[in-house]
Amino acid sequence: MTSVVAGIGWHVIGAGMAASFYAPIEKVKKWSWETTWAVAGFFSWILLPIGVSLILLPDFRGFYASMGPHLLLKVALFGAMWGVGNVSYGLTMRHLGMSLGIGVAIGVTLVVGTLIPPIMHGQFAILFETRGGLLTIAGVVVALLGVAIVSYAGHQKELQLSGEIREFNLTLGLLLAVMCGIFSSGMSFAIDAAKPMEAAALHLGVNPLYAALPSYVCIMGGGAVINLSYCFIRLAALKRLSLREDLSQARPVLMRNAALAATGGIMWYLQFFFYAWGAANIPQHLSFVNWMLHMSIYVLCGALVGLALGEWKGVSSRPIRILWVGIAVIIAAANLVGLGVAL
Repeated sequence: MTSVVAGIGWHVIGAGMAASFYAPIEKVKKWSWETTWAVAGFFSWILLPIGVSLILLPDFRGFYASMGPHLLLKVALFGAMWGVGNVSYGLTMRHLGMSLGIGVAIGVTLVVGTLIPPIMHGQFAILFETRGGLLTIAGVVVALLGVAIVSYAGHQKELQLSGEIREFNLTLGLLLAVMCGIFSSGMSFAIDAAKPMEAAALHLGVNPLYAALPSYVCIMGGGAVINLSYCFIRLAALKRLSLREDLSQARPVLMRNAALAATGGIMWYLQFFFYAWGAANIPQHLSFVNWMLHMSIYVLCGALVGLALGEWKGVSSRPIRILWVGIAVIIAAANLVGLGVAL
């Protein structure tokens, strides 16, 4: 039971990083979003995954060469799938607003990323044969309910503070949110597909807490190709987004922006660093719950960060009460999963 509690605790830290990584990025001034995102991505998708793996692995090149091209390509393609979801994320927010958009997208990726891997491995039906399995499934359902409640509260907040979303389009927004959710679950599929890499790292004597980290080189590398391609194509196509103009700012501005973007990128990487720690404490036959814990706690932490930063200032008491109900439901879901895993 202690191991499960520790696993959930590490997932809370990882999800907290995910919920707050954009705070330093928002403070970047006089840079286009594309330049900021590319700098942050260099740290989160390239520098840190490679740097950590260089430290962990006794033979960096030999390790990946031993995996075989089929496995490396499959893992990287699932990472690229996540990258497509990441790019479509902004369009979802544009047409549904932040809270409703996040709620639908996270809800879809929670369900798809949590349930598809055990179904593919033929393990899903087994969950209904034990009390622990039923509690775990109940936790997933309750988590989805909690995400919906928090998202509804956030949507009510947006309506009160801004009147209406400028480009609100329910049909198009929902379509984009579903697409974003499905493609974003590629990260869950990639982590599942990379299990042989994790096993190989364990065989080399890598600590179980860190064994999943070498696979991030391929997973995040696939996502980096999509995200960085999008950024550089945008920078090249739109004159107002000139990379040269962004980099011609005064040295103090450049240093400050680079530090803020790098901080955001490091925090983004740390969400999956601690995800690996959390997953290492959850029994392997129930590994699918890691994605559900990460995504639902991500929504919970996002709500708490929003409250701490004063984003709900000026909102009437009703949406805030609904928000707290949603937070309580997500906490209950995490406890249900914890009980189910422990049984």
